Amino acid sequence: MPFSELKCLRCGRVHHPAKNLYVCTSCGGKLDVIYDYQAISDVINRGELAKRKNGVWKYYELLPLMSRKNIVSLGEGGTPLIPARNLAKELRMRHLLLKDETRNPSASFKDRPMSVGVSKAVEFGARAVVCASSGNAAIALSAYAAKAGIKCHVFVPLGAPKSKVAQLLMHGAQVVQPKESGVGDPTYKLMQESWKKFGWHPIPSAGAFNPYQPEGSKTISYEVCEQMGWQTPDWVIIPTGAGTLLSGNAKGYFEFEQMGLINEVPRLVAIQAEGCAPIVRAFKEGTSPYEIPPWPSPRTVAGGLVDPYPWDADTAIPAIKRSNGTAEAVSDAEILAAVKLLARREGIFAEPSGAAGLAGLMRLLDEGVVSRSDVVVIEITGGGLKDVATAMKMVEKPVTIEPRLEQLKKLFVADLKQH
Repeated sequence: MPFSELKCLRCGRVHHPAKNLYVCTSCGGKLDVIYDYQAISDVINRGELAKRKNGVWKYYELLPLMSRKNIVSLGEGGTPLIPARNLAKELRMRHLLLKDETRNPSASFKDRPMSVGVSKAVEFGARAVVCASSGNAAIALSAYAAKAGIKCHVFVPLGAPKSKVAQLLMHGAQVVQPKESGVGDPTYKLMQESWKKFGWHPIPSAGAFNPYQPEGSKTISYEVCEQMGWQTPDWVIIPTGAGTLLSGNAKGYFEFEQMGLINEVPRLVAIQAEGCAPIVRAFKEGTSPYEIPPWPSPRTVAGGLVDPYPWDADTAIPAIKRSNGTAEAVSDAEILAAVKLLARREGIFAEPSGAAGLAGLMRLLDEGVVSRSDVVVIEITGGGLKDVATAMKMVEKPVTIEPRLEQLKKLFVADLKQH
């Protein structure tokens, strides 16, 4: 198989893939999946990919599974890349595109990595999986675990939206919401302890404790390249929490460049909320990824971006620098304005975390970092129905009237005069 080994990103030790091997056995560092790209290039080319059915598993040879029989799929991937003509006009841009990940089975990009993560767990013979997540990763994991017929345990923050918790419970997950206790993330603490104590297979939101599931996020980059006719945009703007999605995107572009399928990698942009922006701060201050302190008292409306400790900063920050990209933080007010603008100009209803990329673009345009003539792709990472409570606070309440035409005329008198 083209998937040949695992390499520790901290100490450099190379490991042969083995059952239940998720972190470096020497230093506990994060493992990276290494492929034989020459062998893959003998199978994968533009013509071959054009023949295949769209979706994550279209790129099977670039994913870490030993046998197709272990694939657990709900039809993830193959999401549209939509020209945002209305937004482009409003922002005075020439080329703006939206990668709409709300179209995935559980309405977020997390279905991509969780399909890969659960498939690998099945290949390992797992009977139970465990996750620490602010919501979307846990939801996706619970859905794929249900499809695979294995138990799912999830640790979710107390502040997670009820709509997300409802999805988890409906899929049959065992949901635990630990109370905050001192510095650090209690959900990750319990995930690590239960994984080691009970033998549950860890498939968290971040890639620090599982090298397999982050590989699914690469497929977003693969699709963008194909959908743009093997050209790449000038910028790809990515909502960022722990840095996992950006790291996965980067690996996809770097792989396609190495295989000669694209000529250059786009500039990658990490967008975080001002209330929890450890990667942005570290990028701007030049802090080593291994020396980033946990963000104290994170608070933001974009709950999906709340990762006090950026578990994947060690791959995200180098990727931003290698691509000549940047990182920026935006306020809650900017994020909520982007949610409404995206819905009312392009018909895409995103949760705050999912729309943060648009807020970031508007900030970067105002600062002159991004040119209005550049080709820009924004990833819309999660659907708005995941946080209905926040959405209802942003809109006016419906009007109640008697079912009589006279009352309707009074209500819409201004609109009727225009016609």
